[in-house]
Amino acid sequence: MKRSLLILFCLVWTSSAMAQIRLGQSRYASSKPVNILELNYQKPQSYRIAEIKAVGLTTLDEIAIISLSGLKVDDTIEVPGESISNALKKLWGQGIIGDVKILVTKVEGDDIYLLLDLTERPRFSRVEFTGMNKTQESELRDKVNIRGRVVRDDVLNSAKRTIEKYYLDKGYLNTDVKILQERDTTLPNSVKLRFDVDMNSKVRINAINIYGNEEIADTKVKKKLKKTKEHARVSIFKDLYSRALDADASDYANTIFHTDSASNEDVQSYINKNFKLNFFNGSKYIPKEYANDKNSVINFYNSKGFRDAEILEDSVYDYNEDKINIDIEIEEGRKYYYRNISFTGNYIHPDPVLLAKLGIQKGDVYNKELLDKRLNYDPQKGDDVSSLYQDDGYLFFSIDPVEVNVAGDSIDLEMRIFEGPQVTVNSVNIKGNERTSDHVVMREIRILPGQKFNRSLLVRTIRELSTLGYFDPEKINPDLRPNFEAATVDITFELEERPNDQIELSGGWGGFYGFVGTVGLVFNNFSIRNIGDFSKWDPLPVGDGQKLSLRVQANGRSFQNYSVSLTEPWFGGKKPQALSFSFNHSVQRQVDFYNQQNFGNELGFFKITGVTLGLAKRVTWPDDYFSISNSIQFQIYEFDQFGTSFGLSYPTGTSNSLTFNNTIARNNVDNPTFPRFGSNIILSTSLTPPYASLNKNIDGESTDQEKYKWLEYHKWMFDASIYTPLFGSSKFVASARAHMGFLGSYGNKIGIIPLERFVMGGDGMTFNNFALGQEIIGLRGYENQSITPGRDTRGQEDADPYGGIVYNKYVMELRFLVSPNPSATIFLLGFAEAGNNWGSYADFNPYDLKKSAGVGARIFMPAFGLLGVDWGYGFDAIPGTTERSGAQFHFTIGQQFR
Repeated sequence: MKRSLLILFCLVWTSSAMAQIRLGQSRYASSKPVNILELNYQKPQSYRIAEIKAVGLTTLDEIAIISLSGLKVDDTIEVPGESISNALKKLWGQGIIGDVKILVTKVEGDDIYLLLDLTERPRFSRVEFTGMNKTQESELRDKVNIRGRVVRDDVLNSAKRTIEKYYLDKGYLNTDVKILQERDTTLPNSVKLRFDVDMNSKVRINAINIYGNEEIADTKVKKKLKKTKEHARVSIFKDLYSRALDADASDYANTIFHTDSASNEDVQSYINKNFKLNFFNGSKYIPKEYANDKNSVINFYNSKGFRDAEILEDSVYDYNEDKINIDIEIEEGRKYYYRNISFTGNYIHPDPVLLAKLGIQKGDVYNKELLDKRLNYDPQKGDDVSSLYQDDGYLFFSIDPVEVNVAGDSIDLEMRIFEGPQVTVNSVNIKGNERTSDHVVMREIRILPGQKFNRSLLVRTIRELSTLGYFDPEKINPDLRPNFEAATVDITFELEERPNDQIELSGGWGGFYGFVGTVGLVFNNFSIRNIGDFSKWDPLPVGDGQKLSLRVQANGRSFQNYSVSLTEPWFGGKKPQALSFSFNHSVQRQVDFYNQQNFGNELGFFKITGVTLGLAKRVTWPDDYFSISNSIQFQIYEFDQFGTSFGLSYPTGTSNSLTFNNTIARNNVDNPTFPRFGSNIILSTSLTPPYASLNKNIDGESTDQEKYKWLEYHKWMFDASIYTPLFGSSKFVASARAHMGFLGSYGNKIGIIPLERFVMGGDGMTFNNFALGQEIIGLRGYENQSITPGRDTRGQEDADPYGGIVYNKYVMELRFLVSPNPSATIFLLGFAEAGNNWGSYADFNPYDLKKSAGVGARIFMPAFGLLGVDWGYGFDAIPGTTERSGAQFHFTIGQQFR
């Protein structure tokens, strides 16, 4: 038996070796072929490789291929032997060779001459797609990037799977992909490839059927299937019509719609089946998203006390050609409650302190999600058990909740704590700030070397860097490198810059009206220091965080505004105090559009020229979210046949204003573009000296020109916004806002001035109203300036002053984030708001409000800022009319706060 096996092995080995070494006639041999009898295959001989050549190559390099074989000149090999076999395996393993032979062209003594006879695999020269639009083709070209690669089955199969997955993610479950290959005669050894794609119809989800859920309703379970939704439909009337053709239609209607014979569950089930209004949610079946949604369902059950909930089985099956059904069977299990909660391993803080931080008491419903949040990180409150330790330097702190006893419906938890050493910050670094100077970033960092590690300061630093606007907020990553033995941590803030300079362009040419539109440039990262360094010009010198704003605005000859401002946010370089300077010149003209003889002539104008110097600083009391700013503003108001438009008795003259402005603000919103939580509260005052009280020659009988040569007033403004995430999601946010304004005088000598009053209604944009010397307040659903006292008496003799002296306004918005992309952040909103504007304190009634509601959309693009459109419906009559305001469209540019 042994001898037979040995003979069989020798025969197999000999045939294998003969397959490796081809002797005899070769079309590439340069000398007489070697006689096969000269080599003894039973006794392999050693040879020195004298020469290696490769033939049959069209695109590959000969030297590279010989190197890949592992054979080298002067190597000693056995023939037959493993060296030849290994060389064949290596060449085949590259996947670029279609056929390979190793030939012996000559043997001279102990020298052997080898020839690699190769056939290259063809390559893809062109890749084409059919059956799709240009956008899809462009996206697939990036995903299926096989041009120039070797023709292999695995490459083709991978490309096919990529295309099928691409359409699967779009809801096309039955996509058919055919692969066609054709020789390319224009290039050597090349193949043209075409993918014929038949998407077939998009497959939607007809119905999601939930079974086994007794404690939680179907609708609540389906809400947790965020990406797996039934398609929108309203088929009640269609269903009733089809049943009306049945003989039992009347019985059916009675059963469904009469509560004396149908249960609430029957009615609810019927409505759920035939009435779906999820128009804002896609109805696509994506296996990956469906798997995530099933996990969300179980997490939801866990949060409601059902610790043992599980999905027993689920199935996806065809309903018809373009719809599927999904069945999900749930086992809810028992509802659990917390009983005893104890702590072990805690030496720094006693159990009562930790229990108070935990915020979970005996008898509370078991909630795994809330437990994890209260133990590790609560983004809304920021006040959890981990913060108690990590804000005091214990970076290595960890806490593990262990269920030590489950009895009936009660769970005993043991919180096993590892406190670890108190950690000191060793170094703080930044990277990714290519345009922004290091000192601009470092001055916003709250956690510093030498301090104890503090998680709250780390989170605060991320927020401060986000609000700068220079970096993508979604990609600010603090990379922590702790050293347990040294009890230190190195922190590197990884940043990704984004363009945040803004340009505002709109306009045209209106004939003799002149230029109509706006040209505005805002450079948010300007640098005076780098003006002489042309390498920092992009397009102006950047890097020091200064803000330069230039703006020209016009409405033909009727209105022009020219403004420039510069702000240094860290004046002096050591403290966060902002020094600002601005200059503004505006002119509003009355142009004759009615008299043909004087058509286009100027009838009068109103000009305001002003300069402002301000200084703002952050403060640490009551907390370090507060800031205080002060400024001095000087303005000249010049009238030429225009003063009566404001209720002044003189048409031509000049007024001056010297104002001290003070603002106290607290802002802790997490993101300036789409805030998810936090608040922004502002109280501002504008005060002028009491000129009339100091001038004995002025009293109530003085002329308007004498009384208003120097304007005397005090103005108070209050604005508050609060943001709260809803439904446990970062996409739904509720925004509640309140705005109030009061204009007063120092006494009864001259009363309240006719300028600086409140004008309400519309979008709140001054470039639409072109109103000077007034405070513009928006109220969607009403025309611009429509809710303004004195609006019907302007220009008349003894007219009331134009504008209100007290207003209030309340807004509630529900916002939904569509796209967080920093290059185009998009969100939708629904709003309800109410406000009014009064011309005297005697008329003031905070309950008499003009109400409206509507929907809108906002898109933020770094180059243009925040752009918006709103549709609002005003429910009340405009002052002076009896009809409702009705529907209005409004367009906005920039963040409208009031």
